[in-house]
Amino acid sequence: MNPYLEISPEVQEALKAGKPVVALESTIISHGMPYPQNVETAMRVEQTIRDNGAIPATIAIIGGKLKAGCSPDEIEYLGKKGQAVIKASRRDLPVLIARKEDGATTVTTTMIIAAMAGIKVFATGGIGGVHRGAQQTFDISADLEELAQTPVMVICAGAKSILDLGLTLEYLETKGVPVIGYGTDELPAFYTRHSGFGVDYRIDSPEELAAAFQAKIACGLKGGMLVTNPIPEQYSMPKETIDAAIEQALREMEAAGIHGKQCTPFLLAKVKDLTGGDSLDANIQLVLNNARLAALTAACFK
Repeated sequence: MNPYLEISPEVQEALKAGKPVVALESTIISHGMPYPQNVETAMRVEQTIRDNGAIPATIAIIGGKLKAGCSPDEIEYLGKKGQAVIKASRRDLPVLIARKEDGATTVTTTMIIAAMAGIKVFATGGIGGVHRGAQQTFDISADLEELAQTPVMVICAGAKSILDLGLTLEYLETKGVPVIGYGTDELPAFYTRHSGFGVDYRIDSPEELAAAFQAKIACGLKGGMLVTNPIPEQYSMPKETIDAAIEQALREMEAAGIHGKQCTPFLLAKVKDLTGGDSLDANIQLVLNNARLAALTAACFK
C-alpha cells in the first residue's frame, strides 16, 4: 500500500464490497469558481453520484496526503483556500508530498490517485489538450499523456473549447486512446454540443461503456478511455457565441503575456465574463450531467 495514499472509510468500504465508486477532481473546487459556489457545486456533484447509485470520491492532496475521498470539511477547506491551493499535475506530486502541502488535482493527478485507489471511473468537466498555437509553444496538456498510460475511464463534456480540438484528437489517436461519443457521433466541445469533429465510436448505453472498458483492461491494453458526453441541449451555448468569446480571450491572454498553467484559468474566467456568466452556469450543468453518467456506468462494472 502506498504510504502517502489515504482512502476515506466510506470509499474503502465501497471498494471492498465491490460497490460502484466515481472519482471527482478538486481543481474545479479551488480554481473553477468562487467561494461559496465552488463548495455548493462540489456537494451537488457528490449528491448526484449518490442519487444515481454510486459513491463519490473527491480527490485532492491535503497536507501531503493523496486523498481518495474528501470529507465535507475538507471540501470546504479547499473551497475557502481557493487559488492559494497549488494546481497539481504529475510533476508536482513528489514535492507537494515531501513538503506536506496541499494540491488541487487536475484530470491528470485525479487519474493517478484514482488508479492507486482502484477506482475505474472518473467524472470531470472537460479535459485539457493541445493548445492553439502549440506548433510554436509545445503547450500540450499532461492530461493526454495520462490518458495514454493510466487505466481510468474519464467521462467529460469533451475537450475545452479554448483548445485546438483537431490536434487534440490527432494526439489521442497517436497514443491509442479511444474517444467515445456518448449518444453522439460528434465530439462535444464543453460549452457546446458541436465541434465539427467526429469521434472514434458512438456508444448509447452505460452498459456498453462499461463492457468496452472492461474488455480493454482484460486485453492488457494500457491507458484509459475518453468518454465525451454532450452538455444537455437546454444548457448548450451557440458555437458562434463561444468561439467569439474564446478568440477575444486568446487575444487578451497573449497581450498580457500569460502562459503555462495559468492559461486555462485565465481563459475560462475571461470567457465567463464575456458571456455574462452563462458559461459558468453551463459548466455546472455539464459536470452534473457527467456525474450522472459516470455513476450509472460504474454500476455496470462486473
